[in-house]
Amino acid sequence: MINKNIYITLLAFCASLQIKAQQIPAPQQTKSVLILNATAHLGNGSVIQNSAVGFKDGKITLVADATTVRLAADAYDTTIDASGKHIYPGFIVANTTLGLVEIDAVKSSDDQEEIGTFNPNVRSIIAYNSESKVVETVRPNGILIAQITPRGGRISGTSSVVQLDAWSWKDAIIKENDGIHLDFPSNFRRSGSWFEPGIIEANKDYPKQVEEIAAFWGNAKAYNQAASKERNIIFEATKGLFDGTQTLYVHADEEKQIVDAIQLAVNNQIRKIVIVGGFEAYKAADVLQKYNVGVFLRRVHDMPSSDDEDVNLPYKMAKILTDKGIVVGLENSGDHERMSVRNLPFLAGTCAAFGLDKEKALQLITSNTAKLLGIDDTCGTLETGKDATLFISEGDALDMRTNKLTTAFIQGRKINLETFQTKLNDKFKAKFNQK
Repeated sequence: MINKNIYITLLAFCASLQIKAQQIPAPQQTKSVLILNATAHLGNGSVIQNSAVGFKDGKITLVADATTVRLAADAYDTTIDASGKHIYPGFIVANTTLGLVEIDAVKSSDDQEEIGTFNPNVRSIIAYNSESKVVETVRPNGILIAQITPRGGRISGTSSVVQLDAWSWKDAIIKENDGIHLDFPSNFRRSGSWFEPGIIEANKDYPKQVEEIAAFWGNAKAYNQAASKERNIIFEATKGLFDGTQTLYVHADEEKQIVDAIQLAVNNQIRKIVIVGGFEAYKAADVLQKYNVGVFLRRVHDMPSSDDEDVNLPYKMAKILTDKGIVVGLENSGDHERMSVRNLPFLAGTCAAFGLDKEKALQLITSNTAKLLGIDDTCGTLETGKDATLFISEGDALDMRTNKLTTAFIQGRKINLETFQTKLNDKFKAKFNQK
């Protein structure tokens, strides 16, 4: 009887939450659109001050200077005058659990990790909730594409890249199973706990942990190179790493981690490697350049990892690596990562404030990220032939004071930018007679 009462109480509580799905996904584009007179930030370092951007059937068909281009009067069905505003390609967030967890305290809504140590066969995409209310909160800041990434274990699983306006995970896919994520062991560890941290000391298990990874890659390569009588779905899931169709994303911050991880991967003929986190990547720049390895920098709104480092080092890191010729993107994992995904453009803005050219800072969350994720043939820049995933902002999209989206499109579909927060804002503005 007690269990029954508890069950009924839980049901009532869940009903009281009134969890609703996000807005209805936009229908396919049927009318062509031309956006005139805005400043177009192409995402490749170029800017057109007075632009003409057109798209049909979900693809960009025109990117030109509005003062010189010649168009027939009926070339496009709909024209948007964006004078004084700015056009950007949709921002892309890498390494996020967006859509994998809805409420941290509700276990049944948390599907970001699997039990076990080596799980390359775990596919995050099938757990992605396209109706997540968290997803709709990031779109008003211009984040329209995301890499959905699992957590946990030594090899967490396989990520996929999605667009953020879909009926289901199948509709959302831009690139399925784009890469496998390896959480490389740290060379150091801190004793104690998060609320009472102890001293930092050498990880005595580091050589053993690295050897376990080496053995796994060796066995996986051998399995995929020779016919086997018995099927092994774990090793089978790594095939893309050895034939170049998938990327190995190595989550590592320390110089030694980065160098050892790259060397292990190269020794086992893994072709595409990207470092995720990479706080000390600048110390391993020569190795990164030698093997053409890019970096998704950890959240730059953070403190240095040791007391003797420049307090502004996290803000300067993107410029340091970019100046060394390394392809750099940004990621936003850490505490409250899903809720803070919306701040991604302002991380890029901070990089610009600390020395990086503004258009290069924009590339950190557009073309560079698209290149590292292997989707740069369709996303990341405003270029003809690419997906019409873009937005119009009243001002500088990397500045939280002026990034105010008026219109956004995903693959040519005009999406709804309302969220629960904007509805509350409108509600209380009305209450106090504010405009």
